[in-house]
Amino acid sequence: MSIVTVQLGQCGNQIGHEVFSALCSDSRGTHGLCSKKENESYQDSCKERFFCEEESAVPVARAVLVDMEPKVISQTLAMAARSGHWKYSSHSHFCQKQGSGNNWANGYSVHGPRHKEAIMDLVQKEAEKCDRLGGFFTIMSMAGGTGSGLGAFVTQCLRDAFPTSFILNHVVWPYGTGEVIVQNYNSVLTLSHLYHSSDALLVHENDVIHRICAQLMNIKQISFRDVNQVIAHQLGSVFQPTHTAGGGSGYSRNPLGDLMEALVPHPEFRMLGLRNIPQMPENSLAYSTFSWPGLIKHLRQMLIANAQMEEGIDWQVRPPHPGSSMPSTNKPLHFNTSIANLVILRGKDVHGVDLGSFQDPSLYTSWLTPQDAFNAWKTPRAFNKYEKSAALVSNSQFLLKPLDSIVGKAWNMFASKAYLHQYTKFGIQEEDFLDCFTTLEQVISSYTNL
Repeated sequence: MSIVTVQLGQCGNQIGHEVFSALCSDSRGTHGLCSKKENESYQDSCKERFFCEEESAVPVARAVLVDMEPKVISQTLAMAARSGHWKYSSHSHFCQKQGSGNNWANGYSVHGPRHKEAIMDLVQKEAEKCDRLGGFFTIMSMAGGTGSGLGAFVTQCLRDAFPTSFILNHVVWPYGTGEVIVQNYNSVLTLSHLYHSSDALLVHENDVIHRICAQLMNIKQISFRDVNQVIAHQLGSVFQPTHTAGGGSGYSRNPLGDLMEALVPHPEFRMLGLRNIPQMPENSLAYSTFSWPGLIKHLRQMLIANAQMEEGIDWQVRPPHPGSSMPSTNKPLHFNTSIANLVILRGKDVHGVDLGSFQDPSLYTSWLTPQDAFNAWKTPRAFNKYEKSAALVSNSQFLLKPLDSIVGKAWNMFASKAYLHQYTKFGIQEEDFLDCFTTLEQVISSYTNL
């Protein structure tokens, strides 16, 4: 099945480009370390998901690019075409001249309704090119105006136009120190609207990726492009083809559906976090060897201690003892409870890997058995030059702290009515803010009580 990607705003378009580049270079690579037959079915499956073939024989990304100013889209189109390995369609982008000025309300209430028809027309055309539409993958930031405001509006339109398709929103969480003074407002409005129309939100935090660039990739002067490449690598490690548990011999046909089925058992819990191991500069790969037991042990501890990368994990955190039926308030400090986890293994000897440690009932909430809460996908095809690599997609308390903090900061500004006039002039009233706070307080409370 095919996935249509919708890139929204500057951040969405820049990350989208890196994602397609990563997918393309991985599937073209000869470093698959697997049989020729396996490699060919992997490549075919990747192409069907993300690219459509045109006469020119250069794969064309199944994507719609939307921004309210032209600069980033024209750069993105040109960079893709220059690569010679893939390109965007020349008819699937929409841009205007004026931008949204980092104002969520401007993107949502003005640009959205004004350009709805043109944007949805492009989406419809992309969807019609798919033999079988698996769903939509939107990429956007929460801090600005176009990605967040217009992104929330477009997601609602997708839900209305394609009520039975899966929608996964990839959301980039702003730097804590701030990019935009009103980013907490924009974030609260975005998250609460997406919670109503999306099937799941896959979140990357800029601060975390920045630390990965500094500590694991050893990059001295970190640019947005470096950050985006790490995000793209992590997304690729989830979306490239794999064999699911009950999927028989072929590659999984419905990546978004499989992801939702594995990770979103209840509509109250839709926040997904992503962790990858190992991550290192390309020139170090040749000197590094990894064992599956070591990778799995680190990945599990990253999960229970809520560590964002394999450096600096707190090894003191332990799951609560089974049978001690203590209320969730007395849980061991910093222990991260999960609703559902998905581990994706790629590379050599993957079929013999023991994942029993992820099936420990104490990792999960009491209302799901580990058999339902844990899934594993595997493929012997290596990913992006890593001989062995593992990704963890987790529906757990990963995002509780940052969510609580962003809602708290937004509430403090709201209580003193700071900057509200910038939103009310575009028709977003105080009641709308209050509705959004209510939605997110409910999400926070649900995740806290796991």
